[in-house]
Amino acid sequence: MSDLPRKAVTRTAKLAALPLGFAGRATWGLGKRIGGKSAEIVAREVQQRTADQLFKVLGELKGGAMKLGQALSVFESALPEDVAGPYRAALTKLQEAAPPMPTRTVHGVLAERFGEDWRELFTEFEDQPSAAASIGQVHRAVWHDGRDVAVKVQYPGAGEALLSDLTQLSRFARLLGPLVPGMDIKPLITELRDRVSEELDYELEAMAQREHAAEFEDDPDVVIPGVVHQSDQVLVTEWIEGIPLSEVIADGTAQQRDRAGQLLARFLFSGPARTGLLHADPHPGNFRLLPPAELPADGTEEQAGGDGMWRLGVLDFGTVDRLPGGLPGTIGDALRMTLDGDADAVYAMLREAGFVKESIELEPDAVLAYLLPIIEPAQADEFTFTRSWLRSQAARIADPRSPAHQLGKQLNLPPSYLLIHRVTLSTIGVLCQLGATVRLRDELESWLPGFLPEREPDEAGAEERTAEGYSAQDDTPVEV
Repeated sequence: MSDLPRKAVTRTAKLAALPLGFAGRATWGLGKRIGGKSAEIVAREVQQRTADQLFKVLGELKGGAMKLGQALSVFESALPEDVAGPYRAALTKLQEAAPPMPTRTVHGVLAERFGEDWRELFTEFEDQPSAAASIGQVHRAVWHDGRDVAVKVQYPGAGEALLSDLTQLSRFARLLGPLVPGMDIKPLITELRDRVSEELDYELEAMAQREHAAEFEDDPDVVIPGVVHQSDQVLVTEWIEGIPLSEVIADGTAQQRDRAGQLLARFLFSGPARTGLLHADPHPGNFRLLPPAELPADGTEEQAGGDGMWRLGVLDFGTVDRLPGGLPGTIGDALRMTLDGDADAVYAMLREAGFVKESIELEPDAVLAYLLPIIEPAQADEFTFTRSWLRSQAARIADPRSPAHQLGKQLNLPPSYLLIHRVTLSTIGVLCQLGATVRLRDELESWLPGFLPEREPDEAGAEERTAEGYSAQDDTPVEV
């Protein structure tokens, strides 16, 4: 077990080993080539060694290093299949498992925050963590009233480590580019750094989780564990038992994958509309697939009624985007206009919203051609998200010779959309990992402002009267 390395010089040295290690492996690979090994075999060995070092360094450092690793893990679907394997295994480990901190450190934090008699709050407490993440680890316990709980303990020095890591990582962000083709990693690191204080504030996290738990309390599809107790470095919530989404990705049935994907899309779009908050950390480690309430956690799929009864458990509300009015209507409006093929209207809206700067002039038809492949999932009643589809999108945008690459470089992402953009891309990455077939339009029509055209008041009233049994033209009753 390992404590969180706290000295900046130690952490910087470990992070600096990533690019230096890559250079060393490239030299080693060249030697192997000279020695007669094929390029394919050498490349695979270099990739495996790189992946192993990536997990070792990012996982051991926890903090910002692991946070970046988790953020990148959802994009492994975009990697070419022949190189994805080693990175997939290494990055997936970062979603739920990192080297834990020593038991004595955990007990020290609990004693400092809950008092020396902290054990009286629990009838049971498991010293072995059930999960270790970027700034804290989770222990299973039984609260003094008999409830099973998850106890999240923040690593001492986590704030200092987060800032130090993210500053250092930004200096060689370009070297990490091959992990996510078509994506500029530096803005991602900047955005993670900007939210350090929020990530460390367990009071804010408890507030966000309470709001979600209250709103989704009786929801048949989404389960949010309630908050039991909270202090500066410790957060106690109800324990939920289920299948980690990473296991569904690896070994789930088609029905489980589709159900998980549908509920993930529903939560992404319904959360802001229902709570005014956007859950902003959608990597698989933060989701569970739960059987119906009346079944035990190990209930079979047949008992769960096939694909229609599994529920989605959502964890970790440490990073949220506050959207009091829900998702911006500009997103739904632009999506609808793009689907309608109205290039001029789309271009005008993007310019007005700041996606096209005043100093830039683009061809509306070229902008439409850039957007249409990306929004393909919204064009049909249902869409199957696949790794090959995401790879094709990444390749189209990453290729410097492509028109999409050239146009994309000229577009701007307004600051207020940064987190929404990342969460949407991350969710798409998870859906592609699942290989889920999703009725995305259903969720867009139900929850995304602006996606459905606004009806004239008379039209809406006529529809309501017809639904109540009256003619749309007058108040004459009709048969229904």
